[in-house]
Amino acid sequence: MASAQVDKPLIYLEEYKLKQDANDYGMSDELWDFERFKQQLQIVVVRYDQNELEFDMIGVSPAVANVFRRLMLSEVPSMAIEKVHIYNNTSIIQDEVLAHRLGLIPLRADPRMFEYKANESDPPTAQDTLEFELKVKCTRKNKEASEVTNNDSMYKNHSVYSGQIKWVPIGNQSTVYTEAAVGPIDDDILISKMRPGHEFDIKLFAVKGVGKDHAKFSPVATVSYRLLPDIKIERPIVGNDARLLQKCFSPGVIEIDKEDRAYVQDARYDSCSRNVYRYPQLADAVTMARVRNHFIFTVESLGALKPDVIFVEAAKLLKKKCRMFLDEIKGN
Repeated sequence: MASAQVDKPLIYLEEYKLKQDANDYGMSDELWDFERFKQQLQIVVVRYDQNELEFDMIGVSPAVANVFRRLMLSEVPSMAIEKVHIYNNTSIIQDEVLAHRLGLIPLRADPRMFEYKANESDPPTAQDTLEFELKVKCTRKNKEASEVTNNDSMYKNHSVYSGQIKWVPIGNQSTVYTEAAVGPIDDDILISKMRPGHEFDIKLFAVKGVGKDHAKFSPVATVSYRLLPDIKIERPIVGNDARLLQKCFSPGVIEIDKEDRAYVQDARYDSCSRNVYRYPQLADAVTMARVRNHFIFTVESLGALKPDVIFVEAAKLLKKKCRMFLDEIKGN
C-alpha cells in the first residue's frame, strides 16, 4: 500500500528530534487544488473485525484527518440513558452513583430511528425516548443451609447485571422494535452486588444525544489515528547485529533472511520507539520516518452502529457543516 505512493512526503525520526525533508515545505504552504485533492484522496479498508475497523486515509492533511476523528467521537449520535427515576434503592450504592452507572451502559438502539428530544421537560414519546425498568430484589435461597458459603447457592439476585434491565415499549414501539434491538448491548455488565433486603425499583429513560454533551452518547469506545511508518535499512546488517536490530523494532517489522541478513518485512505496525539509537553500531544503519499524509485509522464501535456506518455518518455531518458554512458566506 505504501509502496504505491510516489515521492511520499516524509517526516524523519532522528534520535532526539523530528526532521522534515529539505524539499518538503509542508501542507500549510501548498495551494488548495480541489481536483488534485480528489485524485490523491484514497480510503483503503485494511481490517474489519466485527466492531473494529482499521482503514487508511491517504492524501489528506492532519486537519482533515482530525476532523473525522472528532466527528466520530463527539458528534455522531447514539442512544443512552439520560433520566433515572429511583422509586426504591436499598442497596449500598448511593442514588447518584447508581444513576451514573446505569447511564454508562451502552444500548443497542439505532439512533437513526429516533429524533432528538425537543425539550427536556416534554413527556416521552415513541419517536424520541426508550423506557426501561429495573426491578430486582435479593433473597436468601435456603435459610437452613447455614454452612453454604457460595453466593450462587445462598442468594438469589446477589449480582445485578445489565441483562436484567427490561424494555417498556412506549406507544407503538413494540410493533417497530424488539427488546433485543434496543436493550443493553452486553447482558453481563455488573451494576451492583446485593444481599437479602436489598432491592431496586427503577425506571430508566434513554434519549438521543452526542458525545460532546456527555461521553455516554459517544458511539465508539475509541477512535485514533497515526502516521504510516517508513523504515529503510541503509547498509547490510548481518549476524548478531541483524538479530539485535530485529529486537529494536516491533514484532514482524524486521526479519532475517537465509543469508542471516536483516530486511524490512512490514513497517506498518512499528511503534517508532527509536530503540535503535541505543546501539552506536546500528544508529546509522536505519532511516526511520513517517508518511505525513498517510493516516492509519482505528475505529472501535460499542455495537449500536457498525464502525463503517459511524464513519459514513461522520462524513454526512461534515458535508452538512460545509453547506451551512457556505450558506453563511453567501448570506453575508
